[in-house]
Amino acid sequence: MVLETQKANLDGKKVRHILALSGGKDSSALAVYMLDKVPEMEYVFCDTGEELGETYEYIEKLKNFLCKDVAWLKSDKDFKFYLDMYNGVLPDANTRWCTRMLKIKPYEEYIGDDHVVSYVGIRADEPHRKGYISTKKNITTVYPFIENNIRREDVIRILHDAGLGLPDYYKWRSRSGCYFCFFQQKIEWIGLLENHPELFKKAMKYEKDGSESSDVGFTWCQSESLRKMTMPIRIDQIKKEHKLRQSRLNNGFMAEQRLADVWLDDFTDSSTSTACNICHL
Repeated sequence: MVLETQKANLDGKKVRHILALSGGKDSSALAVYMLDKVPEMEYVFCDTGEELGETYEYIEKLKNFLCKDVAWLKSDKDFKFYLDMYNGVLPDANTRWCTRMLKIKPYEEYIGDDHVVSYVGIRADEPHRKGYISTKKNITTVYPFIENNIRREDVIRILHDAGLGLPDYYKWRSRSGCYFCFFQQKIEWIGLLENHPELFKKAMKYEKDGSESSDVGFTWCQSESLRKMTMPIRIDQIKKEHKLRQSRLNNGFMAEQRLADVWLDDFTDSSTSTACNICHL
């Protein structure tokens, strides 16, 4: 890490050091990792208002470990407001207006015009990820895990050594973010149905699946509506397909990738691109 970049005053102004937490394992581990290295660190959480309860619980758990305040950032307009503004078009991999309006906008408003070093928890074994990179000239983005060769197993060790462990949602979900995130695998939608049926039903109400002739089709998954996913025969099929895919990947044993890594990694069973890193680190 380039300490000169971190500690220097720019244009005579004090540099702020900020780490945005998502409620995921990587940003949480980075907060633990940087605790003694940058004592003046500010921790923030951009709350969309649509997070899982487990995410809120883990942020509180992390806050207690850090013994530091976490600035709770929230848009003055909620998801439903922006959904109406975008004429009912659900966010997807190409637009991602949810990330832009509910995460990035509040974060950049919090930063303002101050000179900021923004710490991002992308790991050394994730060369394909870029993370949140602002176009604002007053923000410098750094990647301590990449610079110090910190990998997945190190992240898990950091969290376990701190007594934090992984967030509970990792038992059935591969990433943090809104409960209705369109980057979820279908097996994760089934996980939502089984673990939070009330949230699944809420997500289903946002969809226009084309079942009525007047409806334009807007669904969270490009190829299938949530309503169709609730059919018992479809649930069984999705579970079998996921188990088969796990088996194939495990048998392939790509490099040093383990089955547990496959489950937790950022791939989907659709054609979408890499997930939003400000939400899912």
